[in-house]
Amino acid sequence: MVDADQTFVIVGGGLAGAKAAETLRAEGFSGRVILICDERDHPYERPPLSKGYLLGKEERDSVFVHEPAWYAQNDVELHLGQTVVSIDRAAKTVRYGDDGTLVRYDKLLLATGAEPRRLDIPGTGLAGVHHLRRLAHAERLKGVLTHLGRDNGHIVIAGGGWIGLEVAAAAREYGAEVTIVEPHPTPLHAVLGPELGQLFTELHRDHGVRFHFGARLTEIVGQDGVVLAARTDDGEEHPCHDVLAAIGAAPRISLAESAGLELADRAHGGGIAVDEQLRTSDPDIYAAGDVASFPHGLFDTRLRVEHWANALNGGPAAARAMLGRDVTYDRLPYFFSDQYDLGMEYSGWAPPGAYDEVVIRGDAGKREFIAFWTKEGRILAGMNVNVWDVTEPVQRLIRSGVPVDTNALADPSVPLESLAT
Repeated sequence: MVDADQTFVIVGGGLAGAKAAETLRAEGFSGRVILICDERDHPYERPPLSKGYLLGKEERDSVFVHEPAWYAQNDVELHLGQTVVSIDRAAKTVRYGDDGTLVRYDKLLLATGAEPRRLDIPGTGLAGVHHLRRLAHAERLKGVLTHLGRDNGHIVIAGGGWIGLEVAAAAREYGAEVTIVEPHPTPLHAVLGPELGQLFTELHRDHGVRFHFGARLTEIVGQDGVVLAARTDDGEEHPCHDVLAAIGAAPRISLAESAGLELADRAHGGGIAVDEQLRTSDPDIYAAGDVASFPHGLFDTRLRVEHWANALNGGPAAARAMLGRDVTYDRLPYFFSDQYDLGMEYSGWAPPGAYDEVVIRGDAGKREFIAFWTKEGRILAGMNVNVWDVTEPVQRLIRSGVPVDTNALADPSVPLESLAT
């Protein structure tokens, strides 16, 4: 029985960690809750960093998970700007901070998240080279885009994933010139495949973004610390004032690795291997959010999901499991994006090679449709583009695992709800 003598420690001050702390208190846990965060800002949500906050449409305070006073009011011991340096599993302690403070835990949650992958090329030390993962990054990039838009400046973005595209959309709204360098033949190729990747190519081209496909950056050229151009492996040179590295994120596993916890292999996204209760190979240590690789029975594989909804739901699920509740974490991956006048939501999991057909329901030319990725008629994933209030029926179709008539699936006159029965 959990009681007031126990101490639960959460490492990581993102959405997953903050929501885990909230859930522990909401579920009646009366022991110590210690939340250790290596950032100096209070726990915040990351989607606004490439969306509303970056665009100047949301205030800085809107990104925080809780009001600053919430932590003291709920007796959550919050340690900001402190890095956990080691875990002693035998002694059940974590060591953190410059002074090596030790704290004992009864249960430990690792919500250490992910970090942006770095460009391993000459010139990355120049002042005009950026990443986007933290609030401080977004604050800096917001100023850069404002300046570029005012002076008709040019930013090169390495990577055509979600972050790269959302920053490109923001940059164009500020009035900056944008070139995206992407090694695949379309943006989002590894997520949506070529069929829907082309849609985003056309969307951004319509708004003046230039693409350079089939290439990677090899050097960032500068003088006196200032970026002048970005060179690619096919011999091209793109004059620019700033460069954003948006080539993905890597799970922050060093703490778990040094503690000897089981890790997932790269084929399954890496990360910390957990079971369906988000418990690691150590029964008193859990992991949630971007860093956790969990088994998903519906897709018969391990998934590591770097999206807001996974942190929002995974943190509370881990907290309940730490309290001994009966938990099975099997949420469908879900994410959303807003770019220019296009809004979308995606549910499911259908990487290239996993599906045999993409079924379009609606008008793709008008960018008002739902796309379904299917395998032998069974729906693996769905993405609604400028079509709203359909997430629940789409997710029911995916969860049903039942083959559907793809002609009916493509027909907007056939209610989605009738196909899930």
